[in-house]
Amino acid sequence: MSQKKNRNVGIAGIGMTEISSHKENQNQPEMINEAVRAALADAGIALRDIDCVIHGNMELFEMVHQPDMWHVIGTGALEKPSFRITTGGTTGMTLIAAADNLVASGMYDIVMAIGFNKLQEAGSTTGGITNMADALWYRHLQTGALTSTSANVTIEEIGEERARRAAMKYRIMMDKHACLNERAHRRLGLEYDQIENLMKNSPPLIGELRLIHMCSQSDGACAMILASEEKAKKISKKPVWIRDHIAIHREETASNAYFPILSENSHRVAARKLFARNGITNPIEYFDVFEMYDPSAWWGIEWLRDFLLLDGDQVIKMVEDGEFDLDGKLPVNPSGGVTASNPISATAMLKPAEVALQMRGDAGRHQLKREVKHGLASGFGGVMWTELMILEKDLDWQGDNNG
Repeated sequence: MSQKKNRNVGIAGIGMTEISSHKENQNQPEMINEAVRAALADAGIALRDIDCVIHGNMELFEMVHQPDMWHVIGTGALEKPSFRITTGGTTGMTLIAAADNLVASGMYDIVMAIGFNKLQEAGSTTGGITNMADALWYRHLQTGALTSTSANVTIEEIGEERARRAAMKYRIMMDKHACLNERAHRRLGLEYDQIENLMKNSPPLIGELRLIHMCSQSDGACAMILASEEKAKKISKKPVWIRDHIAIHREETASNAYFPILSENSHRVAARKLFARNGITNPIEYFDVFEMYDPSAWWGIEWLRDFLLLDGDQVIKMVEDGEFDLDGKLPVNPSGGVTASNPISATAMLKPAEVALQMRGDAGRHQLKREVKHGLASGFGGVMWTELMILEKDLDWQGDNNG
């Protein structure tokens, strides 16, 4: 049975900007305001109805301290209670988890969370990541966010040719999904008959990781309005409910050489604990959609195995058989995922936002044809920080043991 909340919390409003490489026609407050206005319009409420605003971005990358203080013209947070949160790439999911906690606690009835990044004015994402790593323990990973570790592990377990083909098929599948999402940044029009060519000719980054596998840096913002059950039912015709969420951390200074000694990574621990306390014994059968934070195709296939508690080559077989496609057994990232759109501090917020849109039937061209009642969303970033969230279309899970 789920952990009991003081109050049920619903997603009552969602606003997203288009995600792109550069937004030359907007400054940061203007871009944020676009998402805020869209979320307020979606919920059918005014700024005066918001009790609290939560703001999150990567100050380390944009090199401007306390941006929430000068973004109030865009966020509408002037003279309202406000929080600023940064947890690396998982900031967007942390914002929603915090908003859920604030509403569930009874402290506020309606909370608006805003995640964004707009980096072309100043800053360096790679420089920020590289220089925050420990120079001793992580000297062999000073490429910042780029690593071939997942590829190496998968190849060792599965075999080189099969693993490389699976990673490329996953990447093409994500692009096919992204091409249906009008807000996605990278829509390349890839086809499965390009697998061999991409495996051979895509520029290498490090080890087995190639440019085509990796996410890029995007500009964009997402705003979400969370409300108590009473308020959510009044202001939204189709509220989506946050059932439960969990955060699992890893030590920042743990040596990468030490990781294999640990039996489970943070993703598998998060999934195991979250599913157990919610009585979910078969996540592939239970969930109708999974919006997963997948910063590269190699991470995508490795992390699916962990989140879905799979063993051996089960996840590879599912990729090969198209089980994660839009019409597959468990559709993954109908939005196109992180390899398509990565506005960093909004990226992880897009995951529950996209699940909610699927449940409402408002996802547009990438809307699933089946009914979406049970959804899963993940975020990742910071110092090996995993967040995992269960969303529900209805409140009928309460008091039940869902297997």
